[in-house]
Amino acid sequence: MSNPTTNEPEVTHEDEPVYFCFSASLRIFGDGLDIDEISRTLGLTPTHSHRKGARRGSRSVPWPHDMWSYEPAVDEARPLHEHIMALWDAVRPHIPYLRDLKRKFHVDVFCGYRSNSGTAGFEVDHRCLGLFAELEVPFGVSVIVA
Repeated sequence: MSNPTTNEPEVTHEDEPVYFCFSASLRIFGDGLDIDEISRTLGLTPTHSHRKGARRGSRSVPWPHDMWSYEPAVDEARPLHEHIMALWDAVRPHIPYLRDLKRKFHVDVFCGYRSNSGTAGFEVDHRCLGLFAELEVPFGVSVIVA
């Protein structure tokens, strides 16, 4: 992003270029999750999965539940709505299955925004909000400003 008055790259107070990073992932978690069945039914390979009790590393605490997660391959510098639309396109045919999973497991869409600018914002195209309505889950964004 550039400064509109000088056309120079915008920088933070540490003389670091400003960055904006986005992500969106479908997460399914709970006890007794059939990770292979979810992958087969959705026709997607999870970006991340783990089993309850497994550890991230030798010194970490065990995972509290099973989890299946999918994040589409969209460059993190692309706007948030592109991440959401790629996810929406991938799962659209399987909304009834995902809603059914919600009876036993937690299903959500995790959206992330990271930046080193404390004064920036973003928009989300209205067309991608159908994913949240169809899944009957809230639209939320985890915001990290560092």
